[in-house]
Amino acid sequence: MAKRKPLARAVDGVVSAAARPSRPQPAPLAAPAPPAHEAVLLFQRGMEALQRHAYAEAAPAFQAIVMGYPAERALLDRACVYLGICERESSKRPASANGPLTLEERLTAATAALNNGEDLQAEELARSVLGDDPKHDLALYLLAAIHARRGASADALDLLSKVIAISPEASTQARSDEDFSSLHDDDAFWRLTEPPIVPSGNARRRPRGR
Repeated sequence: MAKRKPLARAVDGVVSAAARPSRPQPAPLAAPAPPAHEAVLLFQRGMEALQRHAYAEAAPAFQAIVMGYPAERALLDRACVYLGICERESSKRPASANGPLTLEERLTAATAALNNGEDLQAEELARSVLGDDPKHDLALYLLAAIHARRGASADALDLLSKVIAISPEASTQARSDEDFSSLHDDDAFWRLTEPPIVPSGNARRRPRGR
């Protein structure tokens, strides 16, 4: 016959178990913050134009998300995909006799030309936009990328500094843009594209309408 466990020892075991601190439970994961309202409006505008096959109208909206809201991962990846569609479809369509007329058409055509390796055409279109709007951040950015691809580091950095002065968020885009890979050995590039410090409590910057 097995020995019975003494009552006192059993009670001690119960008390010890009760006194043992419980293992802390991990804190629940915080729900991701919703996208910025301005970014959502830009995305909706781009999608509405894309569904109408108005690629020249849709592209600037998606480009504004890429340039102005690099932290909005929920929208950024889709905006990049749709921007690529706009550029591809725009490159398939023959230009009118006088070439792309509106600012949006010229920007879309310039971006598509740059992606296709047609730097001279991209430069001509970007400069035509700057003729109408000398401080247009996307046109300046495209020119900076063209100069970087040519190895003209000083010109590329000068143009990129103008872009970042207008749109500080463009620094994040430039750091990950392969067109600026020729500048990666230049400390001035990394200092220039240091991510901007946004004081807490400040409102998000609203990108320029195009």
